[in-house]
Amino acid sequence: MKFSHLGRIALALVVSLALGLGVTGCGAYTIGYMYVMGTQYNQISAYKIDNLTGNLTGIVTSPFSSGGANPVAAVVLNGGRYLYVLNAGSSSAAGNIAQFSVGGDGILTQEQTYTSQGKNPVWISGDSSGHFIYVLDQLAPDNSGNGDITVFAVDQVTGRLSLVVNQQVKNAQGTQLTYFPVGQHPLTMKVLPSNSYLFVIDQTPAINAATNKPQSPIQDVFAYQMNTTTGQLLLTQNAPQQFPLGDNLTAINSTPGGNYVYIADAGNNTIIPFTVGGGGVLQQLVGGPVPNAAGAENPDWIVTDSAGLFVYMVNYGTSNINQPNSSITAYTIDASTGRLTQIPDSPYPTGSGPVCMIEDPSDHYFYTSNHNDSTVTGYQIVIRTGQLAPLNRGTVFPATGNPTCLVISAFTSA
Repeated sequence: MKFSHLGRIALALVVSLALGLGVTGCGAYTIGYMYVMGTQYNQISAYKIDNLTGNLTGIVTSPFSSGGANPVAAVVLNGGRYLYVLNAGSSSAAGNIAQFSVGGDGILTQEQTYTSQGKNPVWISGDSSGHFIYVLDQLAPDNSGNGDITVFAVDQVTGRLSLVVNQQVKNAQGTQLTYFPVGQHPLTMKVLPSNSYLFVIDQTPAINAATNKPQSPIQDVFAYQMNTTTGQLLLTQNAPQQFPLGDNLTAINSTPGGNYVYIADAGNNTIIPFTVGGGGVLQQLVGGPVPNAAGAENPDWIVTDSAGLFVYMVNYGTSNINQPNSSITAYTIDASTGRLTQIPDSPYPTGSGPVCMIEDPSDHYFYTSNHNDSTVTGYQIVIRTGQLAPLNRGTVFPATGNPTCLVISAFTSA
C-alpha cells in the first residue's frame, strides 16, 4: 500500500515538553515514550527511549488497541499526558479520534472517542500551545466534493475535546458551519510553529480540455490564518495557491520559527523551498526546487531538526520489500536565505517504505516508521554537520503490523 502523505503523510507531528525524567539506573533514564500506529491489527506499538543510546524498549502490555480502525496519525498534547489517535476508518467502521492518557511507564488508557464533522479523515495536528486540535477530512458534510477541517478545543485539565464552530460562514439553513472548508481531495496539513498559518495540500481532479479525459490533478496549497485565542480559521486569499511546477506534492513542513516552508514533490523528485509572505502566500526561493539525492525516490515526509539547521526528506522508495530503495536525504539550511545543500553522505538507508519521521525530546535521535517491513529505524544526529549515524546498540526495532505514523511523549513519571 502506498500512502498519499500518510496517505503520504506534515508534520508533523508534535513532540511535547518534558515534565519529568524517569530514572532507570546506571546513569541512564527514559527521555520519552514513543507510540507507533499500525494499520494491520489497529494497534499502537509503545516504547521507552533510552537517553544514552536512543535504544527502544517495549513498554509493558504493548501493543495497545488504537480505539478504532486504520490508525494513520496521532498527536501528543497537554505536556505529553494525552495522546490523540486518528483512526481513518474502514468500509465497515467510521473514522474517529481516540483520546488516551499517558500513565506510568508510558502505559496508555483510552478515555474518550470523538468524530470529525466530515468523512475520510486523513490527518491530525495540534497547535503549539496545546489548546486546539485540527482534523483534516477528505469529504466535507455538504457533499460538495471539497474537504474540511474540524477544529476542537482541548480542555487543559482533562484533555477532553469540544467542537469549535465556524463563526465566519453559515450554511443554507442560516446556522454556523461546524467545520472549515478546504479544497478537493486534501492530503495533509501543516500548522506553522508560530501558530500564524495553517496550510493544506489539496489535489483537485482535472480534465484535459482537448481530449475530455482525466489528466494529472491540479495541486494547490490552501491557507488559513489562525486565531490562537478562539481557534477560528480565517481565510486570507480568495483561492488556493497553485503550483504548476509541482507534479505530486506529498509533504509539507517548516523551520521551527516558521521562516521557511519546504514541500516535497514526489512527481519531480525534488524539495521546493519557500518563504511565507503576507496572507500566508508561499513565495518560492530563488533557484527553485532542489533535487533529491541520486537513487532516492518517492519522497513522502519532511522534518526539520529542532535548531532549524537541517532538513530531512524521507523517501518511501518502492513497494518491493527486498529492494525498497528507502532512505533519508539530508540537507543543510542556509540561515540567511533558506536555501538547501545536500549533505554529502546522504541518503541514509531505512527499513522498507518509511512514511513518517520524528526527532526525540533530547534532540539527539531521529526515528522513521517503516510501513512495508513493520520496523522502526533509529539514527543519532551529528550535531554540527547534520549527518545521521547508526545508534550504538542497533538501529532497527520491530513494530506491530504496517506502521503509519509515530509520535513521542516526553511526559515521564519518576
